[in-house]
Amino acid sequence: MIRMYYWFCTLVWGLNFIAVKIQGDLVAPELSLFYRLALTCLMFGGLLLWRRPDKPLGGGRRVTVLLFGVCNFALSYLCLYYGTLQSSAAVVTMIFSLKVVFTPLALAIVGRESVSGRIALGGAMGIGAVFVLLYPTLVHHPESLSVSGLGLALVGTIITSIGDVCSAINADRGVDPVYANALGFLVAGVVMGGFVWGKGVPVSLPPSIHYWSALLYLSVCASLFAWLFYLKLVKEIGGARSGYMVALFPAIGGIASVVIGESDLTPYLMIGCSLSCVGAFVALKGKQMKEEQTWLST
Repeated sequence: MIRMYYWFCTLVWGLNFIAVKIQGDLVAPELSLFYRLALTCLMFGGLLLWRRPDKPLGGGRRVTVLLFGVCNFALSYLCLYYGTLQSSAAVVTMIFSLKVVFTPLALAIVGRESVSGRIALGGAMGIGAVFVLLYPTLVHHPESLSVSGLGLALVGTIITSIGDVCSAINADRGVDPVYANALGFLVAGVVMGGFVWGKGVPVSLPPSIHYWSALLYLSVCASLFAWLFYLKLVKEIGGARSGYMVALFPAIGGIASVVIGESDLTPYLMIGCSLSCVGAFVALKGKQMKEEQTWLST
């Protein structure tokens, strides 16, 4: 079961931005995100009512739980949604894999973790991978390059890392993870609903099976089951080993991007995805593992 959980999370999260691309721009990205957050909040709320943890906050405070939700589920998602629609899902997936570098850096800033040379090397390889993938566009069609899309993807990844710091603080304080996710999705939904209302975004229900299939995928598979399975993985094999799935995201996103016809299978795509995967692996290898359990034999 552990291996099934691992590969489920790897594939589902690796295809995250492909699903966003399939949704497209039938409605504003913030409205699509609001639908996703609202549906996921209802599911986590029902799960929380069923579990009824005795001390959901543990020794923590709601402020870090709220910040976790705003950063990881509202602001970062919105930036990544816009980045995906303005550029390619393969590039955004590659940029997002840099969180294995940004999160340790953010943890180091707050004094919770030291940064090793491997993390710096992995980050350099990840940045190099993005340039390899973008090289043909930079040389032959620079006018088609969406700088804003790349920038939004980068900002979204950095905000995710800030949310990861809040998540680490919540875990250290004994906050129930299901409670943290339920409250996080709730506050993120409220923030995004306020954004939709304040911006005057027209509310509509697009008559597209592709749109709603992608929304269900993002809500049920990527936001509910993948999170629950990931929590199980962290409990069984530890956070360090669980995090290695991020190293495969660029390859999964790149292959899927070719399958849906968004990208062409070129040497630049293959080299870029491979370099990004290796860079993420090197960065993750730089983190000292506290568990010595070999999960592959489970």
